[in-house]
Amino acid sequence: MSRPVVVGVDDSDECLAAVDWAADEAAARGTGLRLVNASQWHEHQLQAVKPSRETRADQEQSLLGAMEERVRARQSGVAMATEEVEDAPARALLAAGSDADLLVLGSTGLGTVGGFIVGSVGQEVVAEAKHPVVLVRPDYGDREADAGAPGGDGRRKVVLGLDVRDVQDELLDFAFAFAARHAVPLHIVHTWHHPGLHRHAEAAGHGGPDPGTKAERESALSGAVRPYRDRFPGVKVSEEAAPGRAASHLVQAASDAGLVVVGRRAASGAHIGSVTHAVIHHARCPVAVVPHA
Repeated sequence: MSRPVVVGVDDSDECLAAVDWAADEAAARGTGLRLVNASQWHEHQLQAVKPSRETRADQEQSLLGAMEERVRARQSGVAMATEEVEDAPARALLAAGSDADLLVLGSTGLGTVGGFIVGSVGQEVVAEAKHPVVLVRPDYGDREADAGAPGGDGRRKVVLGLDVRDVQDELLDFAFAFAARHAVPLHIVHTWHHPGLHRHAEAAGHGGPDPGTKAERESALSGAVRPYRDRFPGVKVSEEAAPGRAASHLVQAASDAGLVVVGRRAASGAHIGSVTHAVIHHARCPVAVVPHA
């Protein structure tokens, strides 16, 4: 049995975009959708300002009901389940995502320094989740409408950051499968940056021996991608190997994308890597963070 898509639900504007994205993805996968609302009761709150448990429970049930209605209006064929959890949100979402194919969260809008704000809950979930996590921007619906409008591309590509020195099958599997499922192109980016002090800033982080010249890197990239081209012959693939900082290239490549895919080394604990950190804060499209060995 296929595992569901799980989406975190709260009363924020960005939650609406996350629910829409999750509903669309569940429909594309032909799987169920699980809406999870998590909050924690704080006994130390001032009695004069905190709602009663009963009032809060009513509010949460109303919120979940409204989200169910939203999903039915958007993707009527998606089977849904809802869950209200009294626990720290990050802990509850990680638990809910442990038996899901995908965990979806909203991220807040552009901050004063021109980047998206990923709150402490989102960052903790991204850093510790065992399965892919997708962060959805508040303007997801607007961007999709623009893509389908006259003059729009109508088929927003997937962008994947890949380090040819440390090729991770989990990233390639996720990106190719997503592109095939949604019938969109896939653009794979490999970059390198000198001096060696900064090489860890490449797409996947650690890496093995330097492949050398640009031609050698292009050859290594093609070799890494070739088995997946064979497995997913319907996916239109473009490859880019270019010098420069990985985060800058990925953010630029994702400016007209529907999804950008980056990795996180599962063994690194709460550290998500400098490139992934930069992408989740600056790419305008949804960002999928895929844990790998």
